[in-house]
Amino acid sequence: MNRLTRIAAGAAGAAALLAVPTQAGAAQSSATTTTTTVTTCGYGGLQAGVWTAVCADVTGTDVQLYGRISLAGPPSPGGPPLETRDLITGLSGQIVGGASLGSVSGYTRFTASTVKVTGVGGTVPCGSTVHGSFSVAGYPWGPSPVTLDVVVPC
Repeated sequence: MNRLTRIAAGAAGAAALLAVPTQAGAAQSSATTTTTTVTTCGYGGLQAGVWTAVCADVTGTDVQLYGRISLAGPPSPGGPPLETRDLITGLSGQIVGGASLGSVSGYTRFTASTVKVTGVGGTVPCGSTVHGSFSVAGYPWGPSPVTLDVVVPC
């Protein structure tokens, strides 16, 4: 075998080896379905001196609701340190015209970092609308719930 014949044979062999994994990968990717998570948040609102919002993570027909608490604005430079606050929080969700997805309530400690309140959600029929509500209260302020309505796609 001369040198040119060996190079041609090597190139043909390499092409054959490279073609097999590509075809196998294509067959595998068409059989595998990936489900992405879509996060939707409602309009935020000021409650008990903090900024709040209710959000939903939708993965297929699974919906997980959560409330988010954060600072209403940047802290004052050189100002006093932010005090830790115990807030009374409530998170609830339901399928509009249907079953409850649950509710959680209790005390949530907040200083300056964003806090998530979780624990409400479940599997929902596709095409349904899910309603979520999140409330925060802290002396001397009462709650002023923020809400979200999200449609679960089919």
